[in-house]
Amino acid sequence: MQRYRRTSAAVTVALVLGLAPGCSASRADDHSSDTLRVVGPFEIHSLEPTATSGFFTRLEVAETLVTADLEGELAPGLASEWSSARGGRTWTFELVPGVTFHDGTPLTPEAAAHALDTVRNDEASPLAEAPIEEITATDSGLRFDLSERYLTLPAVLTHYSTMILAPAAYDDDGRVAEMVGTGPYRIDHIELPASVEVTRFDDWRGTAPAIEHISFQTVTRPEARALMAAGDQADVVFHLEPAGRQQVEAADGVELVSTLQPRTILLKVNSDHPVLGELAVRRALSMALDREAMAEAVLREPGLAATQLLPPSLTAWNQPDLAPLEHDADAARELLEDAGWTPGSDGILEKDGEPLRLSLVTYPDRPELPTLATAIQASAQEVGIDIEVDVTNSTEIPVRHADDTLELALIARHFALVSDPLVTIADTFAAEGSDWGVHNWSDPAMTAAIDGLLAGPSETRAAELRRTVATIAQEQLPLVPVAWYRMNAAVADGVDGFVMDPLETSWHLSEVRWAS
Repeated sequence: MQRYRRTSAAVTVALVLGLAPGCSASRADDHSSDTLRVVGPFEIHSLEPTATSGFFTRLEVAETLVTADLEGELAPGLASEWSSARGGRTWTFELVPGVTFHDGTPLTPEAAAHALDTVRNDEASPLAEAPIEEITATDSGLRFDLSERYLTLPAVLTHYSTMILAPAAYDDDGRVAEMVGTGPYRIDHIELPASVEVTRFDDWRGTAPAIEHISFQTVTRPEARALMAAGDQADVVFHLEPAGRQQVEAADGVELVSTLQPRTILLKVNSDHPVLGELAVRRALSMALDREAMAEAVLREPGLAATQLLPPSLTAWNQPDLAPLEHDADAARELLEDAGWTPGSDGILEKDGEPLRLSLVTYPDRPELPTLATAIQASAQEVGIDIEVDVTNSTEIPVRHADDTLELALIARHFALVSDPLVTIADTFAAEGSDWGVHNWSDPAMTAAIDGLLAGPSETRAAELRRTVATIAQEQLPLVPVAWYRMNAAVADGVDGFVMDPLETSWHLSEVRWAS
């Protein structure tokens, strides 16, 4: 049975750092108990699949019907194969036989259908956007009947929200009360929001993991994570900020692993704002950003300066010959002057007696965001734009999007949480807006290009449409790119076999082993 309770993040951080009385941790002690100690900034506030940010699929507790390999190609998960009929309006998925949930019950088509029926009613899941009329259990799998052609369904089913949980995982109201999955690790103990312990699942159908136990600890402060990585207090530490990377690189007994992700740090813009609704202001704000200097100072890698929205890691979407976004403060001032903005007595631009003041909200989950927000604030100040920065919880961004109080938000947008980036890009540029995409902006040509891609055109036509999407985003700037993203992890020398998944589908800890 899962042990499950809440504790404060402050208490758990103190415990993991050995600050509490009687608390100590040595690698030798943990190896004798075969526990891999993992640390990251991720907080787990709910067991609902849509609210987990992929934590339980990355930890390999739960699985989806379809998954993705390290190259982003679709691969079997709980479904061994799939096919479509009726021009893409019917899909069938055959379940892997003999799969057992962690509570000992079998994975049946009925159990899988129940899990997916539950999540498709949650608008936070991309499955809710699929035109599904019915999910039916067959003798050996599932049948999806759709109201229209939907070629990206297998890719949507790689999303973490579509994890298949046992019937016993749900309470009488259909909410997830226990995390009962099918993966190589089962939950042993959870303390929301900051601590999870898992144990190898003996009835796992695949190769048994070499590591028997994994403990995960949420540590939100980046300097604390770096200290733990360099000080032999953890075996795997995710998300190191640049200063922390340097600390780890200088330490013995640990190495840095990194990969360029399909993620962009960007400014989400309210395009219906009295000021930001002017394209000239959005372009001026973009020109004011010295992205290369920011990337060098904050990310310690000038090559991460974003010259367009979709990063080079998305090879089919990135357009190398697209005119790049560049820093030009003088041109920014000219654009603003032409739009009627003139300097006030304090140097801040004014128009009709109103100063050019904007608010920018960001969050500390990714430690570089607040620092980049401060750099953006300084760059904007140089051209006469006054920006107030508010560092708060990431949940504030969809809240302020919904009530239309958001002006600017600095966010990190992952474009491949669903293995086919088209699904996320379609959501990002949805005409009705998106919590983590455009806000009060739409363009008929953009909508037509995305609809054309969703219809499954030839590869030649698809390449043309992807270029259209990238070009409109570059010209209209409903989202202002700032930097591309490199994910870093510190791995102790005592650990072998760790690989970094650029899509973050899985942490692949079941493939890790102790170094001999």
